[in-house]
Amino acid sequence: MSDSSVLFKKPSYPINNTLHDYLEKYDRVSDVSVCYDDLLRFSGSITVYDKHDKDTLWVRVYYNEFERNEIDLILKKIYSLLHSDGNSDIIKFLNIDAIDYCTFGNSKPFRIKVRNILNDNYVHFYIKKADASRIYGLELEHILSPDKINFLVHGDTLIEEHIIGIPGDVFMETLLNNCNETEKSQIAKEFVKFNERCMIRLLGDMRAYNYVILPIHDFDQVVYRIRPIDFDQQCYEGNFKIYRPQFFKENYPMIQLIKNKLEATSIEQYKNEERAALAKRVSSAGTRIMKLLKIMSNDAIAPQEHIDRLKMELYRYTNDMSFKNASSMGFILEAAFEFVCRNYKNANVFKTGF
Repeated sequence: MSDSSVLFKKPSYPINNTLHDYLEKYDRVSDVSVCYDDLLRFSGSITVYDKHDKDTLWVRVYYNEFERNEIDLILKKIYSLLHSDGNSDIIKFLNIDAIDYCTFGNSKPFRIKVRNILNDNYVHFYIKKADASRIYGLELEHILSPDKINFLVHGDTLIEEHIIGIPGDVFMETLLNNCNETEKSQIAKEFVKFNERCMIRLLGDMRAYNYVILPIHDFDQVVYRIRPIDFDQQCYEGNFKIYRPQFFKENYPMIQLIKNKLEATSIEQYKNEERAALAKRVSSAGTRIMKLLKIMSNDAIAPQEHIDRLKMELYRYTNDMSFKNASSMGFILEAAFEFVCRNYKNANVFKTGF
C-alpha cells in the first residue's frame, strides 16, 4: 500500500477572528445557539442498518424528554435558517424524525432528518465540530464549483446541508457495471475532470466514500456528475498524491474505466476544459476569493513540514517558482490558481491586490 492511501488523523484547527469576520460578512454565522457538545449528551443509542441489514456505522441516538424537546426546537430553527432565511412560520410544520451519530471518520458528525408533516418530504443536515480546514474547503467549493453549498457556523459548531448523490464506493459496487457504454464514457470523462479539480484546489483524500455520483436525466440520456462531500483534507497534507484521486486504490475501477474508454488526447482535452472552467470561476469570483485566500495565507492549517514538502513537490511538478517561495498553504493555493489563470489568459485576476 502506498503512502498516498494512508492518512493519519488530522487535528482540528480553530476558526480565527479574521475568518469569523469573513463568515459573518457572507451570512455564514448562525444566530441560533447550537452546540455540538450538547448533542453528545444522549441517553442511549441503537445501531442503524441499511436495507440489506448491513451495519451503516451510524447509531440513532435518543435523549431524555426534557432535553429532546429543547433540542428539537433548536434543530427546527437551524433548518429554517438553512432553507428559508430563518422564517419561523414553518417550524410548526416540521418534525425531527431522527438524530443519528457517526461512529467513524474524522469529524464524527450528527445527521439530522427533518420531515415536513404536510407532505412527508424530508431533508438531512449535519452538525459537526467546526474546523477551519473544512470551512475553507466548503467555501472554496461554493465559490469555485457550479454547485452552491449552505453551511453555518456557531462558535465551534458547524452546520452543513446534505449533498445528495450516490456514494462513489456504492455506485462502483452496485451500479457501474449496469451502465451502458456511452454512460461509462461519460463517467470516465467526469472523473478526469473531478481529479483535475481536486488537484488544482488542493482538496485531498477523495477516496470513493468521500464523493458522490449524481445521475441526472437529460432528455433521452442519463448524465453523471461527481461532487465531493468531505472537506476535512483541504490544504492539509504534504504529499501531492493525496490531492489526486487517481492514486487511491479505492478509485481503481474509475481508473480502469478511463483506460478502457478514453484516448490520451481526450484525457488531455478534458483536463484543459476543467482548468479553463476553473480559471473563469476564479476570475469571476472577484474580491471574495481574494479575501478568502488572504485569510488562508495567514492561517495555520497544516504543519510546517507538510507545507515544505507540498510546495517543493508542486515546484518540481510545474517548475513555477511561486510554489517554491510559498510560506503557507494559503500561498500555495494562491500560486496554484495563479498558475492556472496565467495559462488561460486571466493572469491579472490576482494583480489588483487584496
